[in-house]
Amino acid sequence: MCAFSFVKFKKMGSRNPIRAKKRILSLFLTIAIFTAGVMQINAQADSRSESKEEAPAQLYAQAAVLMDADSGRVLYGKNESEVMPMASTTKIMTCILALEYGNLDDIVEVSAYAESMPKVKLFMRQGEKYRLEDLLYSMMLESHNDSAVAIAEAVGGSVEEFAVMMNQKAKEIGCYDTYFITPNGLDAVVNDTGQIHSTTAADLARIMAYCIMDSPQKERFLEITRTKEYTFTDESGNRNFHCNNHNSFLSMMDEALSGKTGFTNKAGYCYVGAVESEGRTFTVALLACGWPNHKTYKWSDMKKLAEYGMACYEYHDIFEAQEFADIPVVSGIAGEDATPYDKASVTVALEETKENGLPYLLCEEDVVEIKTNLAKELEAPVCAGEKVGQVAYYLNDELVKTYAVVTTGEVAGIDYPWILQYVLHLFVPA
Repeated sequence: MCAFSFVKFKKMGSRNPIRAKKRILSLFLTIAIFTAGVMQINAQADSRSESKEEAPAQLYAQAAVLMDADSGRVLYGKNESEVMPMASTTKIMTCILALEYGNLDDIVEVSAYAESMPKVKLFMRQGEKYRLEDLLYSMMLESHNDSAVAIAEAVGGSVEEFAVMMNQKAKEIGCYDTYFITPNGLDAVVNDTGQIHSTTAADLARIMAYCIMDSPQKERFLEITRTKEYTFTDESGNRNFHCNNHNSFLSMMDEALSGKTGFTNKAGYCYVGAVESEGRTFTVALLACGWPNHKTYKWSDMKKLAEYGMACYEYHDIFEAQEFADIPVVSGIAGEDATPYDKASVTVALEETKENGLPYLLCEEDVVEIKTNLAKELEAPVCAGEKVGQVAYYLNDELVKTYAVVTTGEVAGIDYPWILQYVLHLFVPA
């Protein structure tokens, strides 16, 4: 809001009417120029306000999430907790488990069950042998369903046992609304319980964040998923294969980091991806993002969410240094020459950590609140390092971090021997 200045008009003399008219004209011209300038400033401010990036109002996906890959915080969500099938985006979990628990040089023998998988497939034959690493490229670049089954059988012993590993890993990383049945993402249901092969947009984005940020095999995962093309043979050398990466988003944005496409008749087009920009990493999950012939809807949604995250969220250090008053200690000795009537106290401070600040991705609307909870008094004896309270950081009313407050000194308690020594000191000076 611009403040307007008021100009006082001075009464003109009548001895020179022409000169008076010129002065009035000059004054009005000045006012007009000033007003035009104010209007231009306001227009520029309005333009900046309108150009500010806002959360996407319309997405094709029925469920979507934009996540801060570092903290796991959901920055944007649309039906983010709705349980839905996720098609071949499943294969990011298959890949990361194979990297963590398998040996890339292991030789995998193709089973009849792996050979029976439907398209899209590598068309392997029962009894053929392949290197595990080659099958990972086949699965992640071309999304071959038979390769995924062969990988699962090699690493887990069977598809069923591998699904147990997948579900265990999902829970370990905080995905409690995900249930894996197949390693390739084909639609499946457990007849006894009715559970379907499914996840949520929030869980899927969290799995991708684990793959690229926290897994000990994150670099290898990125190397595979970013490869444009890959050529290999079976172990006999009689069959040659060439794979092209079908993740077109890698060439759509310079910030694109990784991703995996997916489609089944029930799931529709799905996508999970990641972008990296200026030290910030975002993951995006899109479920039921159109059906044929709308294969490109997922790219539109991915761009919208990625651009929104990069435009609106920046890192800010929300840590604030804290100073605490000494805490009174009941029945404590106040010092070497203290009397029983002196008041004892102990110093306190935040417990030392290895962290350097508390950086968080924030937008303009985010609200950070710091709440301190300390003991009002302590009972002697008090040792150094005792926890006496905490400092809690809240982001939009959600707890994100706590720091313990501990004693940095110690206070002995007043006991019978100390009282006796004190009395003797009064009557028997040193």
